[in-house]
Amino acid sequence: MAGTLVRLEGVSRHYGPLRALDRVDLSIRAGEWLAVMGPSGSGKSTLVNLLGALDQPTAGRVVVDGVEITALPEAGRVRFRREKVGIIFQQFHLFPYLTALENVMVAQHYHSVADAGEARRALERVDLADRAQHLPSQLSGGEQQRVCVARALINQPKLILADEPTGNLDADNEDRVLRLLRELHAEGHTLVTVTHAPGIGNLADRRVELHHGRLADLTVHDEEIERRYDEVLVQVWALLEDGRLPEARRVKVPDVVDNERTLQGMEESGLVTRPGTTLELTGRGRERARDLVRRRRLAEVLFTSALHLPRAEVELAACRMEHIIDPEVTNSICGFLGHPRHCPHGRPIPVGDCCELPIIS
Repeated sequence: MAGTLVRLEGVSRHYGPLRALDRVDLSIRAGEWLAVMGPSGSGKSTLVNLLGALDQPTAGRVVVDGVEITALPEAGRVRFRREKVGIIFQQFHLFPYLTALENVMVAQHYHSVADAGEARRALERVDLADRAQHLPSQLSGGEQQRVCVARALINQPKLILADEPTGNLDADNEDRVLRLLRELHAEGHTLVTVTHAPGIGNLADRRVELHHGRLADLTVHDEEIERRYDEVLVQVWALLEDGRLPEARRVKVPDVVDNERTLQGMEESGLVTRPGTTLELTGRGRERARDLVRRRRLAEVLFTSALHLPRAEVELAACRMEHIIDPEVTNSICGFLGHPRHCPHGRPIPVGDCCELPIIS
């Protein structure tokens, strides 16, 4: 397991009587993606400012990559920021009179030597090579945020901090930025994202929550854990059905980066075993997977043939149905449809105990 990159010990930040942070203890592993959640005013941005050496705590110690940044003079904190940290701000903080390329090169200048070629490659990474000579006022909010990502990455920081990185973006640009964050995490970067959006928090390896300056682990509800298990079971079933090995690396749970925790929980629950790199369904896991697949595919037939739902909506609606219909209702749907053998996509529908009647295709 990777070692600790960030450690906070008894960290507080007070502004007069206001306790923005109150005796916070926190460790972050190298390569981990941590989401810091909580309502507005809970201390999330204060925490980011302390991790980025943009502010000093009232009490406590902050250690990053073996350096106690709370003990550094101002010149040392400046050096730490340019060598160890990349920060993605919600409000962008771009120089309005510099082009996108020049804004990235400014970050290089603070670290070492400005290199236009390297800065241009950073913009290519965020799909902005064709906007390199544009001023911030000529860029959309999403494009400005991607310039911020390029700027944060240019010096290969050990720690990437993102304060509400999608707070001002439309859905398309939010997807682009989140895709970049997922790629960075996959490459081994350590990420700390501040967000109030549960969907974004679910992408992280771990979530913590701030309330009135105090920190607590954010518990994942049992319903969400079971949803993740179900999604893995359906994917394993489909892989086996296609004659492919259900390798753990092939399984991907939507909105979750840390598949390992999900798979470990499934092993402990007796749903799968893992000989080597492959997943094997236990008897209990196979029965649950079969029932899930059966419900989903029967729902697809129902929505397509009986309710005439547009094909583009069928799969999403069926995924929702699989979690809310019980076996008795499933059998009723199966009987109503004439015990079909295949779903609209041509995949076989597992036979249920109601399927002794003549079966239609």
